[in-house]
Amino acid sequence: MALPNGAGGYQFGDGNETEINMVTQVTPTAKVAAATLTAAELATGIITYTGAAVALTMPLGADLDVAFPSMKVNSCFDFYIINIGATNAATVTANTGVTLVGVAAVSANTACQWRVRKTADATYVALRVAG
Repeated sequence: MALPNGAGGYQFGDGNETEINMVTQVTPTAKVAAATLTAAELATGIITYTGAAVALTMPLGADLDVAFPSMKVNSCFDFYIINIGATNAATVTANTGVTLVGVAAVSANTACQWRVRKTADATYVALRVAG
């Protein structure tokens, strides 16, 4: 149960400074070829890639709205792409209703974090925030 902190936010757990926050992690999505990612695949939180140099296309903004109907403007979620291949980059590409900010290529043997922020109905910005 989340406890209000009096400032409009929430405290997770008992508030112990040495307590870790545990979450569940479903099986990551694995890709080996060019693909249009689905909202469900982004929801796994981790996408692994190995294969030729290809594009991993974001879902449509409208599809994100259908998959995540409780998302409000300015809410967001994170996901990671881990390129476990030895030689080729995977390049994240935009789609209708989803704009990219940051370096789109995920080089071989690297990982990156993306934050997807809703800016309006069926409109999102995917920001590369790390990696």
